[in-house]
Amino acid sequence: MRQPGSHVTIVVHTDGALASRTYRLPRWLLRTLTWTAMGLGGLLLLGLALYLPIVAQAARVPGLVREVERLQTENRKITDLVAALDSAERRYDRIRAMLGADVVPDPVRLASTLPVAPAVRAVPAGTASVYEQGPSAPTHWPLDEPGYVTRGQAGSGSIADTRDEAHPGVDIAVQIGSPVRASGGGTVLQAGEDPEYGLFVLIEHPDSLQSKYGHLSRTTVTAGELVAAGQVIGLSGNTGRSSAPHLHFEIRREGTPIDPRTMLKEPR
Repeated sequence: MRQPGSHVTIVVHTDGALASRTYRLPRWLLRTLTWTAMGLGGLLLLGLALYLPIVAQAARVPGLVREVERLQTENRKITDLVAALDSAERRYDRIRAMLGADVVPDPVRLASTLPVAPAVRAVPAGTASVYEQGPSAPTHWPLDEPGYVTRGQAGSGSIADTRDEAHPGVDIAVQIGSPVRASGGGTVLQAGEDPEYGLFVLIEHPDSLQSKYGHLSRTTVTAGELVAAGQVIGLSGNTGRSSAPHLHFEIRREGTPIDPRTMLKEPR
């Protein structure tokens, strides 16, 4: 004889139906099904807990790939820019070596509101001066350094003479602030500013000769002043109609420009 309560009866009645269905299950089977369902549910929840982070990481992979590709592209651009900068620096060094001067303006010197003292050249006692005393012809190089002639006088056969406009003197590439010395002794006719030559100095010499110094950053003489050959009359610059730091040096005979290099004693 079976013990009472060892079975569980389940009655299923469908709405509208006249009869009901009865299911009589052993209690042990119902417990087994319940525990099995709970175990399967737990396994499902555990699977979801482990699987969902993997899915989320996998969804980020395409975005990460695109980000890596973007960074690689930017890195290539930076590499190209660095190579271009290195090439530009090498070209600048070559150009500076060709010019024989550092033509980059000194920002500290340009910003200074105080006058810059010109360089003083000391010679041993008893050494004869290379400069003549009193008024003299402009036969000396106007700079302490050789510089580089970037443009010659029109008609002298230089490469720059192919330009359409006339050029009455020579342009010498030199660093801004370099001392400019009188090529010969004489009287300062003009010392001022001109739209073409910027700050300039014009000196009258004997034998109807004149010398002109243009694109200066400063002038250190005034009109009417007597200057000796080799005296500092200003500092080189980039004023007036000038595309780069240089000195415009010009010599005139009876008002007509001549090639200054035909007058100079010192070869440059």
